[in-house]
Formats: sequence, structure tokens, C-alpha cells
Amino acid sequence: MNIGQQLRPAIMLFIVLSLITGVVYPLVVTGIAQVAFAGPANGSLITNSQGKVIGSGLIGQSFDAPQYVHPRPSSAGTGYDASSSSGSNLGPTNEKLIGAVKENVAAYRKENGLAPNALVPADAVTGSGSGLDPDISPENAALQAARIARARGATEAQVKQIVDQHTYGRTLGFLGDPRVNVLEVNIALDSALPVKR
Repeated sequence: MNIGQQLRPAIMLFIVLSLITGVVYPLVVTGIAQVAFAGPANGSLITNSQGKVIGSGLIGQSFDAPQYVHPRPSSAGTGYDASSSSGSNLGPTNEKLIGAVKENVAAYRKENGLAPNALVPADAVTGSGSGLDPDISPENAALQAARIARARGATEAQVKQIVDQHTYGRTLGFLGDPRVNVLEVNIALDSALPVKR
């Protein structure tokens, strides 16, 4: 058997497998995703009332005005920079992380008018692994309700009702924890309780 006889099947196998794995498989998976999961496959984009894309339900954004639900802290770039997704990489015994968490706890209590010894949810003072988490815990959102109500000239009950309407349970009933999507709830707050000037 000469080298040409050995190369021909190898080259043909390479071409066939390249077409299957590089063309056919991606097209089939993309087609299924577009049919069965069009929203997530296209980035879970969120639009405003004018139809303009203002964000994604999968990537967090920074909100710091008092009338908004605030996201968890982010170490991605200068904060919620999707091109620099990362956590802080500081371990739980790192003095820098411990100091930052203590500062975040004090700032969170002050910003939300909480007692000096009030318990603060962990997601309110620590970043996620990606730095782009779009969700916070319902407890975190509830503790912000009084501040948001004051800033919007509304009642705390009105704010909590909107937060409750945008609280999602565990995925498939048992995965993860209940969560509130910050961008979605802030859009709903702007729509239902516009800031009174």
C-alpha cells in the first residue's frame, strides 16, 4: 500500500468530519435554538416602551440613583463592564476582601436607612464570580424598598408589590435560589411609579 492510498481516506475523513462538526452541527443547533429558545438564543434582550434595546436579562447593569433597585457589587472592569467579566479573585480570608465587605455593609445600611446591627444579605455586599450577575435576592430587594419609595414619592407596599411581580422562583423548582432581575424591576418601577419631579 503506497502513501497515496493511505492519504486519500484520511483526507476524505478530515473533510467529512469538518463539514459535520463545523457546518452541519452548528447549523442544526442554531436552528433548534432559534425555534425553541429564540429569546435566550438572541441574548434575552430587553426593550423599552419605544422598542429600543436597553439591556439584556442575562447581563447586569449598574444602577446607583436612589429611585432604583441597586445590583450587587461588580468587579468587572469599572463595574458591570461586559468586556472585562471577572470576579475579584480574592479569597474569603483576604484582608482586602474583608475590608471591602465591611465598607459595603456600612454603606448599604446607611443608604437604605437600616439599623447599625441590621443583617445584610450577602449578595448586597459581595460580587458574583462573573461580576455581571443580573439578579439579586428578594431579601436584598425588599431592604431597598423604603429608599426607593421615598425617592419615587410612593409607598413601600407599592414598591414591594412590583418587586414581588418580578421575583422568580427556583429554576425547575429546585435549582438555585429565588431571584429578582434588577433591570426588569427597574423598568417596571419607572413605568408604574415614575419619579415625581
